[in-house]
Amino acid sequence: MNSTVDPTQRKTVVVVGHGMVGHRFVEALRSRDEAGKWQVVILSEEQLPAYDRVGLSSYVGNWDPTALALPGNEYAGDALVELRLGQSAQSIDREARKVTTSAGDTIAYDALVLATGSYPFVPPVPGHDLSECFVYRTIDDLDGIRAAAAAAGPGAAGVVVGGGLLGLEAANALRLLGMTPHVVEFNPRLMPAQVDEGGGAILEKLVTDLGLQVHTGVGTASIETITDAESAERLKVTLSDDTVIDAGLVVFSAGVRPRDQIARDSGIEVGPRGGIVTDLGLQTSDPNIYAIGECAAVEGVCYGLVAPGYTTAEIVADRLLGGAGEFPGADMSTKLKLLGVDVASFGDAHGTTEGALSVVLHDAAKGTYAKLVVSDDAQILLGGILVGDATAYSALRPLVGRPLPAEPATLISPAGAELGADALPDDAQICSCNNVSKGAICGAIEEGACDIPGIKKCTSAGTSCGGCVPMLKKLLEQSGVEMSKALCEHFSQSRAELFQIVQVTGIRTFSGLIAKHGKGSGCDICKPTVASILASTSSDHILDGEQAALQDTNDHFLANLQKNGTYSVVPRMPGGEVTPDQLITIGQIAKEFDLYVKVTGGQRIDLFGARVEQLPLIWKRLVDVGMESGHAYGKSLRTVKSCVGSTWCRYGQQDSVGMAVLLEKRYRGLRSPHKLKLAVSGCARECAEARGKDVGVIATEHGWNLYVGGNGGLTPKHAVLLAGDLDDETLIKYIDRYLMFYVRTADRLQRTAPWQEALEGGIDYLKQVICEDSLGIADDLEAAMAQHVAGYRDEWAAVLDDEEKLSRFVSFVNAPEEADPTISFDATGERKVPVLLGMPEIPVATRGQ
Repeated sequence: MNSTVDPTQRKTVVVVGHGMVGHRFVEALRSRDEAGKWQVVILSEEQLPAYDRVGLSSYVGNWDPTALALPGNEYAGDALVELRLGQSAQSIDREARKVTTSAGDTIAYDALVLATGSYPFVPPVPGHDLSECFVYRTIDDLDGIRAAAAAAGPGAAGVVVGGGLLGLEAANALRLLGMTPHVVEFNPRLMPAQVDEGGGAILEKLVTDLGLQVHTGVGTASIETITDAESAERLKVTLSDDTVIDAGLVVFSAGVRPRDQIARDSGIEVGPRGGIVTDLGLQTSDPNIYAIGECAAVEGVCYGLVAPGYTTAEIVADRLLGGAGEFPGADMSTKLKLLGVDVASFGDAHGTTEGALSVVLHDAAKGTYAKLVVSDDAQILLGGILVGDATAYSALRPLVGRPLPAEPATLISPAGAELGADALPDDAQICSCNNVSKGAICGAIEEGACDIPGIKKCTSAGTSCGGCVPMLKKLLEQSGVEMSKALCEHFSQSRAELFQIVQVTGIRTFSGLIAKHGKGSGCDICKPTVASILASTSSDHILDGEQAALQDTNDHFLANLQKNGTYSVVPRMPGGEVTPDQLITIGQIAKEFDLYVKVTGGQRIDLFGARVEQLPLIWKRLVDVGMESGHAYGKSLRTVKSCVGSTWCRYGQQDSVGMAVLLEKRYRGLRSPHKLKLAVSGCARECAEARGKDVGVIATEHGWNLYVGGNGGLTPKHAVLLAGDLDDETLIKYIDRYLMFYVRTADRLQRTAPWQEALEGGIDYLKQVICEDSLGIADDLEAAMAQHVAGYRDEWAAVLDDEEKLSRFVSFVNAPEEADPTISFDATGERKVPVLLGMPEIPVATRGQ
């Protein structure tokens, strides 16, 4: 940015703190100060420049600080910004307008902006200062937690004191580090600031199902060091109800306090409960000093979210350039995903407004809770809470304080009204993080912003938490903009369109496809997608030629990569059947290679802990006794589960095992947009849980009922009936058609349930296509499946027969005879577990290829 101000006339603003809000202030000031009136000096206590503290938990797993770095946080090429890392402000001389730093430097200022944020509150529990006790605030904190978790060992308990937002994030971090998290919350429910009793109950159930141990309504009485039977030091955490937890570490996440000490020491007014008191212009009791973000008590109120922090930063930048901006108040709405669980609250979520009414939908079976708080005449939306499913958040939050477009209950009912973007007035705030209205977004669209990146660039909407992105899509659609179905930036076609291109043109390489129908060199989205399409349209081995380089880690090594860099081996056991010789071989392999053995939920046996160079040796033993790859690593058929059926069971009506074996052998190796699971039950008692599978078959007195589109996961779906009382031949014909139609038309990584629901006409349309051949493609679908069945060959056996493919299975390409020295296990407990020495996943680039 060019400067027109005489350097001798330039003023200096010192910014104390370089968090998200401090960085936002510098960005705002520099973008508007076209004349270069202000020189900026930033004091950053941390050694790292500003990073995304809201996304701190994403640091767990990749351990790459640069991934959290905020854009432009080093101000490269800007001569008017000086960033001093590792220096904090020690004192302020208000009379002389000087700041003394921790390095002993003195910096004169014309304006001082305090962006010191907050600090974690640690309750004065006896033992809180032990070395194994941490807070959850910075990257350095997470590095310390990581080291302590490794020292404690896999499965060790980790206690989180505090069950709010950060507490649950900390618990998830411990879970990802291989620990067993215990959450201790003094209030009677988790996240008491965001959710009510009903929402807290659902939230507790959901996180408990994910492996957290939750202790609500209790405090932490003491923490002390003990020595266990192996002379290892542990922590004994005693709760107020006398519960004792043997823990490896403790993380305090019991709330935050404004970091206002430097203001106190300088005689600047602070609030009775903390925080640097400011007026609506963020000016403190010293007219030359401003406070922004979490340390500021705007007219006595502190705001702990990043959105109001950004607003304070923008106002001070405006003030320094002669403006008169004032703090307009804050939207404290939040939409979060904690341990994969959606939680959102907005407006008057707890119904504190006089006369407020609540409309609640509590579905314990689905694990969802929704509450709308409305005015006493049920006409105005005041607030709400969503737990388990927060998809309605982006449409409901902008309506706070406005008339409801429909009955409250219909807005949160699955079968009720869906709020469109047209229900919102132009002044409705769509992006609360950056205070962007619907009118501003629609204006950007009219000016040519025809996609989400374009809107983000023009308005900043969707650039922070991303919670408003679904509404941005609705606004684009409302404006008549056709949403792109492009697979990625390299292919303008959808996955289904690329499938048709490959099928029609006969192109058999990624390079050939991208040269003729795409652009660039490809990415980690299109490469594995095209690899899957190529595998679905031929019987070529996935490691043949160029295809090998397209595969992700699991497919590249035909095995599932585990947390410590080893692999698991899952041989196919059609319908759960296995011979005595095969069982003996599995046991011998497990003993010889020292593997952990587990029976899976899909009626198979999983062998864990194999190093990459051991995989072919294990496969050879399995292949020799008639076993083959179970494709546990691929987006393909996993298992066909079965009960024992009429062969053994007195209730069985058909031979479910025989049908399961037939189906698994028919569809084994079928590559698809996502994994596929099938099941066959011998009677209506449903012991094989067929209606929870992508394809479920249930025996009847007259044949088979065929169910499709069942999925597990975060949003379980029951399969729905496609056809009933089918004979064997018709059943297989319909399954052939269904699976191949799915393989051809589904989007990348789309399970059968959402694919089925997205089809116009849903199950009725599928019945027409599959059972009535309404599109006239039934013969083609059956022929494609027949080609797959005829061309199938076991992937493990194919590698064993090919020296070139075998050469890839080494730990290090430059030292193929050496094993990976970083791999280790802990077998001191009842079961063998991996020891995580740093990275929880080994990138494919470091492995033999």
